[in-house]
Order: sequence, then C-alpha cells, then structure tokens
Amino acid sequence: MNVQKHTNAIRFIPRLLASTLVMILILTQEEARACTRIFYEAGDGSYITGRSMDWSDAKAAMNFWLFPKGMQRNGGVGEGSITWTSKYGSVVISIYEAATSDGLNEAGLAGNLLYLAEADYGNAKKRGKPTISVGAWLQYILDNYATVDEVVKAMEADPFTVVSANLPDGKPATAHIAISDPSGDSAIFEYINGKLQVHHGKQYKVMTNSPVYNQQLAINTYWSQIGGDNFLPGTISAADRFVRASYALKSSPKFKDHRTAIASVFSQVRAVSVPLGMSNPAKPNIASTLWRSVIDQKRMRYYFDSVINPSVVWLDFNNLNFKEGAKVLSMKMDAPNDAGGEVSSQLKPAQPFKFLAAKN
Repeated sequence: MNVQKHTNAIRFIPRLLASTLVMILILTQEEARACTRIFYEAGDGSYITGRSMDWSDAKAAMNFWLFPKGMQRNGGVGEGSITWTSKYGSVVISIYEAATSDGLNEAGLAGNLLYLAEADYGNAKKRGKPTISVGAWLQYILDNYATVDEVVKAMEADPFTVVSANLPDGKPATAHIAISDPSGDSAIFEYINGKLQVHHGKQYKVMTNSPVYNQQLAINTYWSQIGGDNFLPGTISAADRFVRASYALKSSPKFKDHRTAIASVFSQVRAVSVPLGMSNPAKPNIASTLWRSVIDQKRMRYYFDSVINPSVVWLDFNNLNFKEGAKVLSMKMDAPNDAGGEVSSQLKPAQPFKFLAAKN
C-alpha cells in the first residue's frame, strides 16, 4: 500500500468514528419542531438578533403585539401563579395567541423561545414555588429586566416553576429561551431533569433545538475541527442547523453599514430555513419555516419576514408608545401584506392574549 494513502487512511479513522458517533447521537434524538437563533455583531459594535420559526402547523396564529409598561400580569396557571407589574414595555410575536415566542423590550433586551423536546421543568407541587406558564416565561423576562446579566441573576435564584401544557395542535409545549442585549451579552436557559441550566456569555451566539445545549456545543466543536470550508452537515435536523449557523456566523464579515448588516443576518437565517411544505412522514415533527425575525438592538427596529409575503415589514420603536396607561396594540402577521415597510400605523387596539392554560 502506498505509504501516504495508508497514513491518510489511519488519520481518517478517528474522524470516521467520531462522525459515526455524532450521527448516532443526532438520529437518536426526537426530531422536534425546528427553529434557529443567531446573535450577530456588526462592524459598528452594535448587535442584531435573528431567528427562524419552523412549525408543523401553518395555521398557528402569529401576531405582533405592543404591551406598555405598568401592566398587571400573572403566570397563567391559576392559584399559585406568580404575579408582577411590567417595568418595561415590549413588542412581541405570539403563537396561537397563547404564548410569547419572540420579543424586544424598550431597554433593548431581546428574547427568543424555541422548542426543546427534552425540556423538563420539574414537579410544581414538589418544588413548592410560585408557578408560571411556559407561554408567559419569556414575557416575564421582557417585562422585568433590562439586561442579560439581570435576568441571569434573577433566574439563578430559582424564583418559580415553569409549567407546560399541550398546545392547540395537541403537542406538549416544551421550550428553552435565548436572550441578548445591546452590550453583546447572551444567555441560554434550559430546564433539564427539573433543574435550570444556564449558559451565560458572549460566546453563546447560536441556538437551535434538540439535543440539549451541552451536546449541541460538543457536536459543533467536532465540526469546527473539520472546518466548514471542507464539509458541513446538510440535513434540516437541529444539530446540523446549529453547525451551519455557527459556521456562517463565524465566517460572516462584521459589516459597518447598517443596511448590509441587517441583510447579512437575514441571509444567514434564510440559509438555515426549511423550505415551505417540506415534511417527512417518518419524522412528523420536522417543520417548514413560517417566519423569520431580525431585531436591531441599537436602532430598536423589529423586522418580520413571513414566508407567505414577498416583502419584509418592521416596527420602529421611535413610533411606538410604551408609557404606562397606553393601549395594548396588535397586528395580524399571518395575513398577506404585500406592501412591506414600517407598519406601526397598522397596529390596532386589542385585548391581551391569555397565556397557555397550563394546569398545576
């Protein structure tokens, strides 16, 4: 045998074994509804958060909501629910009019709720703490905190128990949360085996779905050693999307021009989106991308890109009223809007949606 070929073959064996183990890990995970979140640093030192929402039910209502400060809130679980008064106004995107799935508050704190099949919030009765519906979890964060560091310190005190329930499509609502702020700080929150896992730091720029975050990081470390210029995993699984999103984010220039920076984030999120109508009968939870959001945390603009509309719409926070006593406003986003552009004038008064009816 040619010595060089023999040497290359030997070197290839560890990679092959590692790759096989990675694929076994990926394939043994439950294929969940897929979403992807990235956190991009622009050349002017500002930050932009982008995400996709991939969901199996194309009829899931998804609307813009404006919530002013000073709102009286509760966790949506009934007796024993945590209560609070919102300190910050926010704009959020709801799903099924039952949960806050995405949002930005007036302090620049952004949050993204993504599906996680492995999430386990623990037994509420045994924990003996106030409760909060998983549909209200992100809203609580946006209502109460201005920075990632504030959220991390508050959540590490373990103030409540998150309670899940079934969504309107019959599937359990289990999720994890990513948050980011204008300083570039970032954190991931997961409940695994009833315990909160926190990943806090600027290095946590990407989040998808299964497997749990520690395992995602391990898989991504393996692929980083191979190098994306040579080969990247190409399926629509969460682990593969995590790798591709990480590579694209690391490789993308830090554009100083604002318009180009926004375009870069949109292009990266679109690159890991799942084509409309794609499904797999053997894995029914694989889902098409329904929409994408891009949040400019310096200029306070919230962009929304629906796959059924040809144009991007956005809200400029300079045009919005978050003062205490202001009206709650809403705008349907699952109806065609061909015009695109800034749409704050299209927000209409509405009653706040009720958080997912979780049972304690």
